[in-house]
Amino acid sequence: MTLLSRAAAVVGAFDHHSPSLSLAELARRTGLPKSTVHRIAAELVTLRVLERTEPGAGADGYRLGMWLFERGELVPAHRSISDAALPVMEDLRAATRQRIHLAVLEGVDVVYLEILGDIGIDIASRTGGRVPAHATGVGKAILAYSSAATVRARVEAGLPRLTARTIVTPGGLTRELRKIRSTGMALDLEEANAGVSCVAAPVFGANHKVRAGLSVTGPTGSVDPGTLGPAVRTAAFTLSRALRDSGL
Repeated sequence: MTLLSRAAAVVGAFDHHSPSLSLAELARRTGLPKSTVHRIAAELVTLRVLERTEPGAGADGYRLGMWLFERGELVPAHRSISDAALPVMEDLRAATRQRIHLAVLEGVDVVYLEILGDIGIDIASRTGGRVPAHATGVGKAILAYSSAATVRARVEAGLPRLTARTIVTPGGLTRELRKIRSTGMALDLEEANAGVSCVAAPVFGANHKVRAGLSVTGPTGSVDPGTLGPAVRTAAFTLSRALRDSGL
């Protein structure tokens, strides 16, 4: 294992459920000796790839640093999609008064590119955050129009339960994706966060392949698919057209 691959393993140990990790947790997640992790983490802190947690959160605690966020903002494809999406997202937020998410599939998870709005309750989503695709509206909207190999990869990676309502069986996911294709929209009914639901729709690019998912999210009592479904589908269609016109 090269030094670069060991450093990548340390950075890859963080996720949206564990934004801060102790030295012992990093060693356990990477399978590397604690002394090796300590040496690599110290170097990554110097480079601003990692930063130490605040005093009181553990003397050997680490979290991802701003260097990664700054460079991530420069990724051309994702930056272009975000630039095209933001005006559409602003209009959707104004029309629905809910929280708007834009996400892309990376491997078997979705990564949030942009989030607009606040719904007054705490939910796990954040810009740059990663969530298993099967447990979110945006993820299911993307999976429904992805290749069979992509869906199979998600199933083979496991279908972890995030709430009591998360779909955790291959058969259940297959039926859900079939339903999404028939309606053109995906529902997340408290599957990622208790008390929070969303309506999502797929976004397609110039090659007519699914590029992203767009969703409207809010407290379950305020999410009416009959009202929000047409709004998010129209917004996703508008964004898809913008991506096609831009050759994205």
